[in-house]
Amino acid sequence: MNRNQAFTILQQAGGTRAARVIIENTNKNSWFFFHWTAYRLRRGVPVAKIIHQKWFYGLKFYTNRHTLDPRPDTETLVSSVINDPIKTQSPRILDLGTGTGCIICSLVKNIPNSSGVAIDKSRQALRVARRNIHNLGLAGRIKTKHKRFDRPYNYNERFDIIVSNPPYIAHNDPRVDIGATHDPKMALYAANNGLAAYQAIAKNAKKWIKNDGKLFLEIGIDQGTDIKTIFISNGWDLVRSETDLGGIERVLVFTPSHQSVN
Repeated sequence: MNRNQAFTILQQAGGTRAARVIIENTNKNSWFFFHWTAYRLRRGVPVAKIIHQKWFYGLKFYTNRHTLDPRPDTETLVSSVINDPIKTQSPRILDLGTGTGCIICSLVKNIPNSSGVAIDKSRQALRVARRNIHNLGLAGRIKTKHKRFDRPYNYNERFDIIVSNPPYIAHNDPRVDIGATHDPKMALYAANNGLAAYQAIAKNAKKWIKNDGKLFLEIGIDQGTDIKTIFISNGWDLVRSETDLGGIERVLVFTPSHQSVN
C-alpha cells in the first residue's frame, strides 16, 4: 500500500492531523496495519497510544496502554516548579505516581544539579518510566521505586520538592473524553469524589518533605476549594495556586506549616 492510499484511509478514520502524525512516525506499509490503525482511530484510541510516543515540555516520551499520555495541562505543573525560587543548589525531587516519568524527567532536564526518585504502584508504568529516563540520559539522576503514596514509606531522606499528578477523576464522571477510556483506570480515577489521592498525600507527604520544601500538585476542575481544605487541615500552608492556559485552576503549591509537627 502506498503512502497516499494509507493517508486517505487514516484521514477518513481520524482526521488529517492524526493521519499525518501516524504516517510520519511509521515505516510500515501493510494493508493490515493501516486498516487496523484506522479501526483503532474510529474507536477513539489516541494517536499517542498508536505511535507510542508523545512530546511533552520539548521532550519525546514513550507511552503505552499502561500509562497516561502526557497532557498539555500538566506542563503547567512543570512550569510552576521550574519558575519557583529554589533555595538549594542541588534540589532533590520526589515524584508521586510517575507514570511515563514525564514530570520528573522534564524537571531534572531543566533544573541544574537536580535529581530525584520516581515512584508508582504499577510495575508496568515503572518500566515505561525507566525506558524514558534511560532514553533521556537521566539514569544517573533519577531512580525509580515500586511504592504507593498512600503508605507511609520511609525514604531515608527528605526532599526539597514533591510533585504529583495523582488520579483525581471521580468514578462515573461524565466529562471524561473517549480518549481517556484507553488510559489505565488506576491512573485516572479516585474514590471520595476524586479526592482520595490528595487525602493520602496530605497525610503522608509531611514525612517526606523538608521543613522549607514545597509540594506541587495538579488538580482537576473545581477541586481547588476541597483540596485546599484537605491540606490545610493536615498541617500544610497554601503558597499559591496557578491556572492553565485555559484559565482553569490547575496547580496548588503547599509547604509544611511551621505550626505543625512532622
